[in-house]
Amino acid sequence: MTTEEFKEYVKTRKALNTEEIHRLMDDMSNEARRITFQLNTAYHTPDEVRRLLSGLFGYQVPSSLRVFPPFYTDFGKNITVGEGVFMNACCHFQDHGGVTIGDGCQIGHNVVFATLNHGLAPQDRKTTYPAPIVLGKNVWIGSNATILQGVTIGDNAVVGAGAVVTKDVEANTVVGGVPAHFIKVIEE
Repeated sequence: MTTEEFKEYVKTRKALNTEEIHRLMDDMSNEARRITFQLNTAYHTPDEVRRLLSGLFGYQVPSSLRVFPPFYTDFGKNITVGEGVFMNACCHFQDHGGVTIGDGCQIGHNVVFATLNHGLAPQDRKTTYPAPIVLGKNVWIGSNATILQGVTIGDNAVVGAGAVVTKDVEANTVVGGVPAHFIKVIEE
């Protein structure tokens, strides 16, 4: 299985439970760790950070992307970032299911993106199921927030610090809490 075949497969949201899938996930995790260890263990200029992230993500990232390492991912090849994105230090991406970050997004310290979930039944607990996370344009994710699998966050929305987002967030709204709930509409 190739990385591209895997990325197509996870769009189906079917279980990641074959030997072939596990082998690819292990290989990709090893590659991601190799690159992130290099990224996170020394100072790099912004251009060097983007070069390392381009290798990690598998495409040339926008020159407007700003990331403050350390940066963590256990896959790396299913992250898409738009123009003018900023990610603060210590963000964690479990991106097997896909993470898309729209133009102008601001990501706070220690934000977690988790695109996998385990089966609930004890006999299914070791099986993982992917679902994508999508951030629209100009989304602001506060520090220490966790965005769970299958969540879409609309344009201009704000996720409060420490929130755990389990459901979609409408555009132009603020959410916060555990689990995250509607707080208010953002007036233009």
